[in-house]
Amino acid sequence: MSAPGLNSNMPSNLKQEALVKLRVKLEAGLHEMGLTITPEQQQKLLDYVALIYKWNQVHNLTAVREPLDMITLHILDSLSVLPYVDCKRLLDVGAGAGLPSIVLAICLPDLQVTAIDAVQKKVSFMRQAKAQLGLTNFNVIHGRIEEQEVPSKEMGEKFDVIISRAFSEIGLFVKLTKHLLADGGKWLAMKGVIPLHEFDKSGLQPSDIKVLKVAGLDAERHLIVLKQA
Repeated sequence: MSAPGLNSNMPSNLKQEALVKLRVKLEAGLHEMGLTITPEQQQKLLDYVALIYKWNQVHNLTAVREPLDMITLHILDSLSVLPYVDCKRLLDVGAGAGLPSIVLAICLPDLQVTAIDAVQKKVSFMRQAKAQLGLTNFNVIHGRIEEQEVPSKEMGEKFDVIISRAFSEIGLFVKLTKHLLADGGKWLAMKGVIPLHEFDKSGLQPSDIKVLKVAGLDAERHLIVLKQA
């Protein structure tokens, strides 16, 4: 039987006490970061963490093993970019377990989110999460980003925003995805410290750098914004 607070169709491998701690940590983090999302969205985020935790025990999706750490390092970290996502169509490159794409799809239901990854087990997980979380605005592609074409069956049109979280160096990120970015679109690269060496190496200069605040994380986080030349 599922613990209270967890949807009946979600994995029941987390005990009620653990679920309460996850909820408290998520709510505190949202408050500290000044973010407001609905109770239903908060529940979906907790269901998502439970699903990662279940799959992680078999498939090794992420290096983060503990659900409480996932709230900080996965959910709140992904939510830190929420104020800077203002578009209709977003592509997450090298999405892994769906970070930040699934988090953004949950919290921005009017945003059309596409995630791509070359690793089959991660794609399978994201498709399972899409089904169990009921994310009608979320699409998953298995493949290499440089091999994708627009228009195609899976990518009907180009994207307003292309985002990555620890995918590659900025120069390679832009090079591999520039054919998929719509006119007037922008790249968002989630980074730790400001990667000055990546700017020097690629010759690219950001149009903006946002300092990201992640509740519970004592480390530098930045969002590098690049626009088409």
